[in-house]
Amino acid sequence: MVNQDSTYRVAPSGCSASLDMTKINEAAADELWRPYMLHQRFDAEAAAEVALQNGQPRVHSGDGVALCCGTFGELLQGQLPVSPHSHDSHFLVTMPIALFARAKFMPITGTRSVTVYPPHKIKAQRLAENLVIALGVSGGDLILQSELPEGKGLASSSADLVATARSIASSFKLRVRTSLMEKLMAEIEPSDGVMYPGVVAYHQRSCSLLSFLGQMPPLAVVGIDEGGTVETMHYDQRRGEINASQRAQYCELLDRARIAIPQGDTVTMGRIATASALLHQQRAPKKYLNSMLKASEGTGALGVIVAHSGTMTGIMLDRRAPEFSQKLRSVVHHVSLFGKSPKIYLTMN
Repeated sequence: MVNQDSTYRVAPSGCSASLDMTKINEAAADELWRPYMLHQRFDAEAAAEVALQNGQPRVHSGDGVALCCGTFGELLQGQLPVSPHSHDSHFLVTMPIALFARAKFMPITGTRSVTVYPPHKIKAQRLAENLVIALGVSGGDLILQSELPEGKGLASSSADLVATARSIASSFKLRVRTSLMEKLMAEIEPSDGVMYPGVVAYHQRSCSLLSFLGQMPPLAVVGIDEGGTVETMHYDQRRGEINASQRAQYCELLDRARIAIPQGDTVTMGRIATASALLHQQRAPKKYLNSMLKASEGTGALGVIVAHSGTMTGIMLDRRAPEFSQKLRSVVHHVSLFGKSPKIYLTMN
């Protein structure tokens, strides 16, 4: 059962955060998110639960199709001050966008192995094989399609993994617990919090929720790809630690995000994203960051957002603003002058 009053502190004093399962379930029940989450269960327990009948899993046929959205980099990413309340100081704040990974699972009786298409999606294959063992169900064929380019910082791998878990659950009409999904993902690589609805602060290394922050207001991001790819594991291993002064700044930015996002304060959200991009520049420099900052300031946009472990840089705009169309055209024009082909990304809100 979901504990309706399930909250606990996971951050040091001055950087408070709580896990409120009631709010998470309410967000997951929203009409926008519900189609993607029918076979995912949000609660505070850690183990998988399979309905048993005569010692065997009770299996129902299902369509086996599921989706998961990506993110445009991160609104915020860094490290919090060291604290006895948390074993993992690394965190990020998601920026969900309306681009998706799609998975279709087709069970084959008598096997626990999984064949994945395309075959290079070995992370999804590993998660699928571990999940069918955990659930006690059959293996089979897994087909993945994605609108998210790989190695760019748009959470393509995380979206593949979550869509895979949801598709297997859909095939057998089971509900896979988020805690099980996260446990299996943590064994593969650091991951984004795209298994949750809305915007979350997330421990990407341990794959655990730090705080549910609310729903993203309707934003647009004019983004460019600086080229190349970034492999999540390699980046995570080489990025190093952050000094105490910067940890304090990240803590303050997270506290501001916890207020701004529920209030739909897009101006503050833009400032938070810009501050995080600047703080991260010394660790993973973006060639066009200064140019994008000037374009943002010159067009009256909200600010700049980056894929901290990727190749994307973007300019944020509020789609509710009365001058949105004019600002959008202006931003696209300015960014086009860099010799890059800008694309427009819309948030999941």
